[in-house]
Amino acid sequence: MSRTRIRVVERGPMLVNGPVEITMPDGSQVVSDRSVVALCMCKRSKIYPFCDTSHRARRERTPVAKAGRAAEDTVG
Repeated sequence: MSRTRIRVVERGPMLVNGPVEITMPDGSQVVSDRSVVALCMCKRSKIYPFCDTSHRARRERTPVAKAGRAAEDTVG
């Protein structure tokens, strides 16, 4: 029997080798037959418990990225 592989992505989803059956807190079952399933860790996803990349919108920009963006805004 093979082991289930799970990979936690920093500031991102948990990737689980599927198919999977997920039991939600209310007892309902959610099923995915995909070979890799991205599970939301931030609870911002509109398709929770699956990830829709909503976590990307909330990432704090690094000082370098902010400086680069400010320079782009003033050029023109």
